[in-house]
Amino acid sequence: MHNLGLGEQRGHVLLIAGDAAVRRRGVQVAPSANVAALGVVPVSALLNSGVPYDTTYLDGARDPNTVLMRLRTAAATPGPLLVYLSGRLTADRRADRLHLALAGTTAGSVRYTALPWEWLGTELACRPAGLTTVLLDLVADKAAWPLLQEYGSLPASPSAEVYGVVCPPGWQGAGLVVSSYTRAWIDQLRASPTRPANLQLHALAVGAAALPPGSLVLPGARELAMATPPGPVPGQAVAHPGEEHRRAEAPRPQQSARVDLPDDPRPHIHSLATAGRHSEAALLAQAWEQYVHQTHGPDSPEALDWVEIRADLARMAGDFRLATQLWSGAVRTRLGSQAPDAADVHAAAAGALYCWTQLKDAGAALETGPDLIRLLRVLPALDPRHLQLAQHRLEFLHREPSRR
Repeated sequence: MHNLGLGEQRGHVLLIAGDAAVRRRGVQVAPSANVAALGVVPVSALLNSGVPYDTTYLDGARDPNTVLMRLRTAAATPGPLLVYLSGRLTADRRADRLHLALAGTTAGSVRYTALPWEWLGTELACRPAGLTTVLLDLVADKAAWPLLQEYGSLPASPSAEVYGVVCPPGWQGAGLVVSSYTRAWIDQLRASPTRPANLQLHALAVGAAALPPGSLVLPGARELAMATPPGPVPGQAVAHPGEEHRRAEAPRPQQSARVDLPDDPRPHIHSLATAGRHSEAALLAQAWEQYVHQTHGPDSPEALDWVEIRADLARMAGDFRLATQLWSGAVRTRLGSQAPDAADVHAAAAGALYCWTQLKDAGAALETGPDLIRLLRVLPALDPRHLQLAQHRLEFLHREPSRR
């Protein structure tokens, strides 16, 4: 049993990079890149604490017992603990046990060279509640995915807060770069003037990350909705189960000072969207956008944030025409105050291009394509392949009149 005494508080960050997940020679998740990126984030931000700390990096480990000893040392710390794991989730097919693949793990050597998943729960089980966070950025291989689907979750320990994503085996990754979920955590930690709660960070990261369909999100929409009950939106009646959702009205300025607003409505809006309640999510986002127009102005950065939130909600709902229009509008707005090579401008342009390529209606694609191409042309630092992709598709659509 770990000795978690009441002595001097000391925190610990344990960053574990398992085996990379590779499909058809393409890297789906690059654990080393993820760990390296997290390693430069201030530990006080990772732990949400200013206590003294220790940091342990494990990259390229081949012996599960080595990982176990580092995990046991970290679990014995008396203060806050963050355990981050990235890599390939695999399974011992004989025993139906999940493992984190380590460097050199093969299908035939899982039980000898990979870390049994239950070891994580065993080592964290004795820690006091509220001091432990487990952050996961994983890809399940073909052996692990059916077992993971059967479980429907990936528990670590009842005493730990567990956040993360597990992507399915059949998708093409982004290569040797920081994965989008981990990158979104880092971006939110750097951008927020006050450190958001872990649940908010997770919800925002899931919303910003380009996760493949079917990814397991921990916690998912149901848990997010339970953990972040919605507060009343200005001018909007709270909908109870069984009631018809009513369109939110714009708040009157004299009401604004008297309305008790939730700290951040985005986790709840995202949970609605991921649960398939797209109309409710869109209406709620529109209500907040109207409120921001009243309080900050329609051209404010806060208002632009809500345009991009609505764009992503439209993408999640499959309304790629609206998503393309909203992302394109965000690009134009950002160009009014930001340089054409700004990262936010390129991110909005990438969102517009992706959604436009998903448009199945040739007429809608032909209608929105020229405006998108004009936007891409004024971004000199943009990858030229993006512009070429849009031009080629538009030319193809013009040559295919039967599709209109």
